[in-house]
Amino acid sequence: MSPIERDPQPAAPDAAAAAAADEHESVDYGARYRSLAFARHPHGVLEIVMGAKRAGGLATADARMHAEMADVWRDVDRDPQTRAVVIRGEGKGFSAGGDLGMVEAMTTDFELRARVWREARDLVYNVINCGKPIVSAMHGPAVGAGLVIGLLADISIAARDARIIDGHTRLGVAAGDHAAIVWPLLCGMAKAKYYLLLCDPVSGEEAERIGLVSLALDEAEVVPRAFEIAQRLATGSQTAIRWTKYALNNWLRLAGPSFDTSLALEFLGFSGPDVREGIDSLREKRPARFSDHSPF
Repeated sequence: MSPIERDPQPAAPDAAAAAAADEHESVDYGARYRSLAFARHPHGVLEIVMGAKRAGGLATADARMHAEMADVWRDVDRDPQTRAVVIRGEGKGFSAGGDLGMVEAMTTDFELRARVWREARDLVYNVINCGKPIVSAMHGPAVGAGLVIGLLADISIAARDARIIDGHTRLGVAAGDHAAIVWPLLCGMAKAKYYLLLCDPVSGEEAERIGLVSLALDEAEVVPRAFEIAQRLATGSQTAIRWTKYALNNWLRLAGPSFDTSLALEFLGFSGPDVREGIDSLREKRPARFSDHSPF
């Protein structure tokens, strides 16, 4: 038998027992996460709520929330009590984008910029690689890290008047996050370029028309329909559903190099002058006045 074919050494009894116990141990989300709220529903449906722990409700991704949104999908994947997930926003909308204070700090703090880059990468790949089906329920504004989950979800549901916005170029950085990996696949390159280059908002109704989301409904119907779909997914054949998701998501994995490039260019932009003007213009609620010079 060659070295490659050699049978692996059996794990020590204590290590094997610990690994087996971990596989069957339910995840205590309340003890692990402070920025997200969780509720378990019948048939193994897990509800994740962004913004529930914030005054005013709308979820803004500060440093803690950004990290938690990236990490939670690993726990969901290994949680034996979860078969499907519904993720939604509390209050005025689905998600409000990144905290401007954190964004500004990233322009001068290399370690922070590197950490957030890694979290942004992990968020995308962890959602893609999570074996459990994810249903997003979007209303109001859907921006930033929350939008990553909203559009990468296996079933995406938006209110007809939801406002989907990828605001990267308005901020003065390349459209990284999820944009390059999924928008062209969902709505085609022409529409992807139109919305990502111009930062025009997409209504939920238009998003359904162009294929950016699965369904567009009246706002009152969004969350109930999300739970109805999640329950169907949770009570179906788990191997069939999870393996189908895995196979289909290979289309996204094929786009991994494009995503990695877009994310690297986005974070390169955080060290440049345009992002500072973008931040100032957002704070002052005025049009950005970017320089007409570009080294590229």
